[in-house]
Amino acid sequence: MKRIVVGLSGGVDSSVSAYLLKEAGYDVIGIFMKNWHDESVTLSDDCPWIDDSNDALLIANQLGIPFQVLDLSKEYRERIVNYMFAEYAAGRTPNPDVLCNREIKFDVFLNAAMQLGADYVATGHYCRTHLAENGETQLLSGADRSKDQSYFLCQLTQAQLQKVLFPIGHLQKTEVRNIAAKQGLITAGKKDSQGLCFVGKISLPVFLQQQLNVKKGHIIEIPSNHPKVLRYHNLAVNLENVEQLSEKIHFEAEDGLCVGEHDGAHFYTIGQRKGLQIGGRPFPSFVIGLDTESNLVYTGQKDEHGGLNKWALEIENQSIIVNSSMLEIKENQPVELNFRIRYRQPLQSGQLIRKNNRTFVLFTELQRGITPGQFCAFYLGDQLLGSGVIR
Repeated sequence: MKRIVVGLSGGVDSSVSAYLLKEAGYDVIGIFMKNWHDESVTLSDDCPWIDDSNDALLIANQLGIPFQVLDLSKEYRERIVNYMFAEYAAGRTPNPDVLCNREIKFDVFLNAAMQLGADYVATGHYCRTHLAENGETQLLSGADRSKDQSYFLCQLTQAQLQKVLFPIGHLQKTEVRNIAAKQGLITAGKKDSQGLCFVGKISLPVFLQQQLNVKKGHIIEIPSNHPKVLRYHNLAVNLENVEQLSEKIHFEAEDGLCVGEHDGAHFYTIGQRKGLQIGGRPFPSFVIGLDTESNLVYTGQKDEHGGLNKWALEIENQSIIVNSSMLEIKENQPVELNFRIRYRQPLQSGQLIRKNNRTFVLFTELQRGITPGQFCAFYLGDQLLGSGVIR
């Protein structure tokens, strides 16, 4: 009998995952990962980790499976939280959920499960795996397209995928809740968790101010017809120009009008609209650029502003993970794929190319709010082939 360790989060998805595995005859062990217990930054109306842990224990008791709590808070702070602080300080926007899956759930937690004699670990993610003829495990989008979480797993390696099961990936969310209700699981009606992986719904400014200081600076509005913006959008959209098309438009204070004050450029992200506190502008304002060295935030009116929309991006080579032999990134050999640069974004068509030992994506359509530090995931049909960090 194969042994499977399930990451019980205290939610309905992991609860049903454990139930389905138990019904299928596996030797199931439930483990709750305690990765955060600083409630000073969580919002008061969000369930703290202790409630989730209690719910996970109750589910394990209902299913009659062994249960334990694994404290990974040290690893989480070292690998995820410190990384977040460093990225924001550099004017980039990290994706801690992607890193949490790569570094915590399917690395530290996976290794702990293997020490318990597990053959696999399982989670309640809405995605699927498929064993290909060549022996590779393919990572596929979840059957419920509105809940598909494959993007959050875009940095998993083939070695990690070989040890992972996603028991509810073939189900719709409504089916999962119906199963939980029919079995009388106490999490059947529990709302989905929101916010930062394992932390919950946080006040990001309060969270960041634990390490990043408030530093007053100017908000500079860039007109949509600024020569730097027009110069970019006058470039021919082709692979010959992909390097220029991927470059940031570097603004300076004298390029625009000071329209407000901020508490620190490192607290903002490209594409941000809320929290700017800019009054008196004719149309909504969006962040189109950040300069943490000069402590300047650049904005533009309307989301079609040319400074917010780009044709291409560059991916940091050292961050690229490819989990399938179906994808090879070769010099000057573009590959037509689909891409996703944020969770829930519809897949975007384009070409992946390595040019002069740098890696780029040239999109078929303009992309709004390409954000350094986020992940660009590569897809071929339903299969996720890999990803890398946007430079």
